[in-house]
Amino acid sequence: FFSGFPALIYQLTWQRALFRIFGVNIESVTIVVTAFMLGLGLGSLAGGWLSKRRGIPLLPLLGGIELMTGAFGLLSLQIFDRVSAFTIGLPLPATAAVSLALVIVPTLLMGATLPVLVGHLVRRSGHVGSALGLIYYVNTLGAACLACAAFLFPFVGMQGAVYVAVGLNAAVAAGAFVAY
Repeated sequence: FFSGFPALIYQLTWQRALFRIFGVNIESVTIVVTAFMLGLGLGSLAGGWLSKRRGIPLLPLLGGIELMTGAFGLLSLQIFDRVSAFTIGLPLPATAAVSLALVIVPTLLMGATLPVLVGHLVRRSGHVGSALGLIYYVNTLGAACLACAAFLFPFVGMQGAVYVAVGLNAAVAAGAFVAY
């Protein structure tokens, strides 16, 4: 739950930040959503590959992924603002490449969390179906929380929402390290 919720906060915040840079039109929406989905999908593949490696302790890996995601999140809005100065007036393919470059690493990290968590539970319980079902349910529930849209943005703004997400990343990382 607490891993999925920051992902939603980042997605909504980064979409708004990228729309400020590139404008809101069908092309920019398509580029941003594609970049997110590509990163999450590739991250899921990478996380699945890592979770099959017996020599890798998965809870510390999850903690590291959450810390790296939070570190990028902490700097993300400043990075986006700096990049915007260089991208004004770029053609659409260049805009697409810049959007992809901005979000590919953190979305890869976010995409890897679910398979890593499932891999950990499968190692502990030996039951793939129940582990996958439980983690997918709880992670999706966290990602589906619309509280950030309804409460966070109006009260704390985009930067405040990012701080909440970073705090949740840090809490998940701490929990993973303690549980390990």
